[in-house]
Amino acid sequence: MTMLITMTKALAASVAICLTASVALAADIAVVGGKTDDAFWSKIKKGVDDSRFVVEANGGKVTYLQLQTYDNLGPDAAGLVRTAISQGVTGLVVPNWVPEAEDEAIKAAADSGIKIILMNAGSLDKAKELGAINYVGSDEYLAGIAGGEYFGKSGQKNVLCVNTLPGSANQEARCKGVIDGITKAGGTGKQLPLPATSFGDPTAIAEAIKATLTQDGTIDGVITIGAGDADAAASGIQQAGKVESVKLGSFDFNEAGLDRIKNSAQLFAVDQQPYLQSLLSVSLLASHIDFGTDLPVKPVLTGPGIVDASNIESTLSGVSKGAR
Repeated sequence: MTMLITMTKALAASVAICLTASVALAADIAVVGGKTDDAFWSKIKKGVDDSRFVVEANGGKVTYLQLQTYDNLGPDAAGLVRTAISQGVTGLVVPNWVPEAEDEAIKAAADSGIKIILMNAGSLDKAKELGAINYVGSDEYLAGIAGGEYFGKSGQKNVLCVNTLPGSANQEARCKGVIDGITKAGGTGKQLPLPATSFGDPTAIAEAIKATLTQDGTIDGVITIGAGDADAAASGIQQAGKVESVKLGSFDFNEAGLDRIKNSAQLFAVDQQPYLQSLLSVSLLASHIDFGTDLPVKPVLTGPGIVDASNIESTLSGVSKGAR
């Protein structure tokens, strides 16, 4: 009897230890992201929500920390990283939009033992520098190259890259890539930097594009850094009376943009598959924290891809389910 009691106590103690260990290892992940009323970030949020099922099934949780505006992008993102640190999370998924503003906070998170994946904005080199385990997203410079070359193959010679978030590393890389891509194809390009306050202000964006096209009649291609900006650009091109001579492209897309592509009113969109970015980031990070797994594939690239008239129907099918 004494031996049975002893064995029972030992078993109970071992169960308690296992339960404690499982609680300690359960992933508690914070995801820093953009506004959920933003068409692009709503897709990111869907990926977060879908990955949440797996995380919670293993005893963990996922919290989405969103920016309230884009007016102070880098410092506000750094503030959200510090919020995550104060909450005692074990995992962090974060875009490295403005390195000079965010790097210190991200390094502090890594130094505190938080496991990190850079998502959407960054690179594998930056991930290594900051102590993150991987980067999941598109290579923004290569995405820009793809867009610039597509314009060149379609006959455009002078392309304008409209940047409503100047200073943001990923947007600067996009525009640089566009300019290098069209230059490689034998054309030329330049960036139109607009104040960050113009982001989400279709009137301001349309007016700026209209004015630029009116001043420079040689511009025959316009590309925007986001889907909402493309809606405004379409209006600006129309107001300038340049619908026939200026072709429109965009990074990312919304339903209006896809309708324009389907109806030949927009040439293409560069897709980075935002749904996959968050779905993979959260799932991979949770698995790493919970089970010690890791991927030999670094970085994990979700783009770039080109959406145009050739694949518009399959893309629209994904849109109907909220994931494209």
